[in-house]
Order: sequence, then structure tokens, then C-alpha cells
Amino acid sequence: MSIDVLETTAPAGTWVIDPGHSEVGFTARHLMSKVRGLFERFEGQIVTGESPSATATVDLASINTREANRDAHLRSGDFFDVEAHGAMTFRSTAVESGGKGLLVTGDLSLKGVTRPVVLDVELLGVESDPWGGTRAGFEATTTISRKQWGVDFNVPMDGGRLLVGDKIDITIAVEAVLQQDETA
Repeated sequence: MSIDVLETTAPAGTWVIDPGHSEVGFTARHLMSKVRGLFERFEGQIVTGESPSATATVDLASINTREANRDAHLRSGDFFDVEAHGAMTFRSTAVESGGKGLLVTGDLSLKGVTRPVVLDVELLGVESDPWGGTRAGFEATTTISRKQWGVDFNVPMDGGRLLVGDKIDITIAVEAVLQQDETA
């Protein structure tokens, strides 16, 4: 999908993420298995049209891996340090054709560190909703090295292995609502 196709498929405007129909999730290696989790509170917007962009803020305290003790440890200074750095933010810097449709490059800020990431984004569709609005679905994926953001806690295991893997797979599934122009 080219950016031109995005412009013809999704009406130009500002789209606000509907958190009740969206999810920010991740997968991390733990010993020989994988742990999945999500963040329950986040907000953001997507701008379509001539200069597409995206921004998002994720409340790190809202982490949920379905294990209260692990979640508390992830909120601590060993991992996210939510007392000092309560939010993770993303602000796009470029949008181009590629991957599943669009490659959205942006700055991801986490734990006081800002680094570039590339989201591989698929536009799932645009539809009218029963309330007279317009909604768009997007799914984005990326993989990051948590150590690059200073999230480097680990426990050495026998054989040189580590308790927690460095690679974090992130999946973002978004339903966004086109905002009506109040000046019209």
C-alpha cells in the first residue's frame, strides 16, 4: 500500500485512538518460554492526508502480564521506574510505503531515553460506524532491544543464559475515530 493509497482509502483528517477497541501489547522471552503482556491505558492520534503522522502516550503503570508480582517488578526501578518515568511516548518522524503497507519511523521515548524505531503498519480498513462516525483499523509491529532504552535488569542463569531476553516484540492494534471538523 502506498501513501497515495492511504490518502484515497482513509479520509484526510485527525483520528483519535479508541482505547476500548485497541491494544498495545508485547512479548518478551523468559527462560525457555515467552511472556505476553499489555498496557491498559494509552492515548494517541493519527493524522492522514498530505502529511501523515502518529503520536501516542502509554501509561507504564498500567502494565498487565496477568501476574501481579511480575507487574509490580516491571513498574520498579529495575525495569520501567514508573515513579520517575511514568509514560512511554511515540512521535512519528517519517511515513513511507513498505512492509505490510506503511513504514512509520518515529522517536520512542522510554525511561528517559529517546531512540528511533520503525513500525510496520497495515491499514485494516475504514468503515462508517453506527453512530455516524468513521473508523479506521491499523495494526503495527516492531521489535526493540530493551537494553537500548536502559531497561537492562537481568538474572544470570546456568550455562551463560539470562532470565529475561533482550528482544521485545511489540504489537499495536488500533481502532481510531475520525474527528469531525467543528468549524464546518
